[in-house]
Amino acid sequence: MTHPSESLPTIRLKPKANARAIRHGSPWVFDNELVVDRRTKTLTPGAIARLEDAERNFLALVGVNPNSRIFARVLDRDPDTAFDEAWFAARVQHALAHRETLYSEPFYRLIHAESDGLPGVIVDRFGDTLVIQPNAAWADTLIAPLVSALKSVTGATTIVMNGTGRARGLEGLAEKMDIMEGAVDGVVPVSMNGATYMADLMGGQKTGLFFDQRDNHAYAQSLVKGKRVLDVFSHVGGFGLAALAADATSVTCVDSSAAALELAEQGATAMGVADKFTTRKGDAFDTMAALLAEGEKFDVVICDPPAFAPSKPALEKGLRAYERVAKMAAALVVDGGYLGLCSCSHAADLEKFRNSCNRGIGRAQKSAQLIHTGFAGADHPLMPQLAESGYLKGLFYRMMP
Repeated sequence: MTHPSESLPTIRLKPKANARAIRHGSPWVFDNELVVDRRTKTLTPGAIARLEDAERNFLALVGVNPNSRIFARVLDRDPDTAFDEAWFAARVQHALAHRETLYSEPFYRLIHAESDGLPGVIVDRFGDTLVIQPNAAWADTLIAPLVSALKSVTGATTIVMNGTGRARGLEGLAEKMDIMEGAVDGVVPVSMNGATYMADLMGGQKTGLFFDQRDNHAYAQSLVKGKRVLDVFSHVGGFGLAALAADATSVTCVDSSAAALELAEQGATAMGVADKFTTRKGDAFDTMAALLAEGEKFDVVICDPPAFAPSKPALEKGLRAYERVAKMAAALVVDGGYLGLCSCSHAADLEKFRNSCNRGIGRAQKSAQLIHTGFAGADHPLMPQLAESGYLKGLFYRMMP
C-alpha cells in the first residue's frame, strides 16, 4: 500500500539514535541524531517530511528545520495525514474542551505547544482575542490553516500573531508582529482569581499576560489577608493585584518597566483598590537593597523574576542569581512572615532551584520552613516525555523567628 506521504522528503535516524524514544512519544529529533547529508541540509525550514528509523521503518511525519538544533518535531504518526484546517481544528477542539472544563471565563493558555500536539505553538486566549506564538518553522509555514481552525473552533474575532522572542531566534526565524484577523483596540482587561489585569497584547511581554502563575497567585492569596505585601519583578502586577483581591492591607510592586507598572496601576484602579497600591520603578536588586537600607519589612515578599537560566550554558550564572534574589528578599520579610520565590527557567530543575533558594535564605542568616511548592496551572499541561514543559516552579516559605 502506498501513502500520500511517500512523495514527501525522508529523513532517517542514525543507527545509534534512540528510535524507541520516538515510538514512545518523544516529540523532538536533534540534528546529531539524524543522517544529515547535502539533501537534508537543503530542506526548506518548515517543510513536512517522513521520519524513518535506521532500518527505514516509518516513525512519524515531522516538521523540519535544518537551521535549528531541533531538526524535526513530531506532528503525526499516521502516514496518511494531511495538515489542513481539519487536522488543526481537531487538535484545537481537543485542547479547548479541557480549558472549558477548567475555567468559566475565556482567559487561559489554549495551546501549550507539544503538550497539546502542536509543537512549538503557543496560543493564549483573552476573551474573543487569541494571541499566537508560532515558535517553530513548520507553524510559520502553516499559519493560514492554523488561524482558520482557531477562528472556526473558538469563534474568536481577533487573532494576533506575536512572532517575537528568544524561541524564534533559536529556530532562525525572523521577528514579526501581525494582526491576522480583526483589530486590537487598546489593552484588554483580564479577570483572574478575583483580580483585574490589563494585558497589552501588542506591546507587552510574550502574549501580554502570564496565565501560568494563576495557581501560584491563588495559593499566595491564602497568605495575605490583612498583610503588607511586596511583589518584586511584578510585571503587570501578577502577585500584587491577586493579593489586593484577597484583602491585603497594602501592596508595593517593583519592576524595571514603567509601562508594566502603569498597567498594574490601571488594574488596581479598575479593582477600586488604588489607595492600597504603590509602585517602585527600578532594577529589582537595587530596589530591594534600597528598601533594606530604609529599614522596610513586609509580611509577605514574592519574587517572580524572568528566566535567569533559559539554557544549560546559562545554568550556573542563573542559579547564582536565584540565590541572590532569595538572600535579598529573605532579609525583607518579618519573622513569621512569608516568602515566595519563583523560577520559569526550564534548565534549572526543581532540586537545583530549591537548593539555590535555600542557600540564599541561609546567606541572609535566616531560617525558614518550606510550606508549599507550586507549578503552572492545568492549562499548561506537562508532556511526560519533555522535561522542558515543567518549567515553572514556585516555592513558598514561612520565615522562622
